[in-house]
Amino acid sequence: MERITLYNGIELPMLGFGTFQITDHNECRRSVLSALKHGYRLIDTAACYGNEKAVGEAVKESGLERSEVSLVSKVWIQDSGRDATLRSFNKTLENLGTDYLDLYLIHMPFGDYYGSWRAMSGLLEEGRVKAIGVCNFSAARLTDLVLASGIAPMVNQVEMNPFCQQMKLRETMAKYGIALMAWAPFAEGQRNIFNTPAISRIADAHNRTNAQVILRFLMSEGAIVIPKSVHEERIRENAELSFTLSDSETEIMRSLDTVRAVILDTESTGQLPLGRA
Repeated sequence: MERITLYNGIELPMLGFGTFQITDHNECRRSVLSALKHGYRLIDTAACYGNEKAVGEAVKESGLERSEVSLVSKVWIQDSGRDATLRSFNKTLENLGTDYLDLYLIHMPFGDYYGSWRAMSGLLEEGRVKAIGVCNFSAARLTDLVLASGIAPMVNQVEMNPFCQQMKLRETMAKYGIALMAWAPFAEGQRNIFNTPAISRIADAHNRTNAQVILRFLMSEGAIVIPKSVHEERIRENAELSFTLSDSETEIMRSLDTVRAVILDTESTGQLPLGRA
């Protein structure tokens, strides 16, 4: 399992399992169990997904030691601010059936996220979280948060896929040592991504699927990926990434970048899809 070391020394798997929109309790539990069975060791959830209990049950049922699974969750906008974030965090721990998180994130750059960040920084000092970070923060908001707090997020979870490669944002993140976690690595199936000729040609050359090529590419770019599926065969396939793209194949994948969001651009539109990322 490939791993990435955050700037505070904490290691996370680079392949994780996303649970956004898996709202049925039993389906979520089964999907997470399948992911753990097939080697995933990072599970991403959020307070507003409504499935933290199912995730926690699956981890317990898997028989794996808690230390073997990296659990990631997020505080939603209505719980921004110091006190509300602490209450939300405690509820998340209760839902997941654990006494710590491996990574805790601010879900959106709205509301009193400065207060949330102070709360999370305290949780980090207390050892109740191993790492803290944000989601969907632009370069400007990242820079502002770092300058205001003196503590850089360890992770920024943002949309990243072949059509939205976040090159400018990644420059700022590299400056502060912030790791990128990619949500919607498959662009939620938009723009015919699973039949894009350039990706399909690379997939055929390696006897792989377009999904596998996409995940391999994003990981080679340094991103933690969190693909989601409720189908065990696809969950298994998405974890079979023991191949390497050539330099020319990597450049072909890079050429697909449109330099704009496919799913969500909080800076230009202010759209707030419920539970996004």
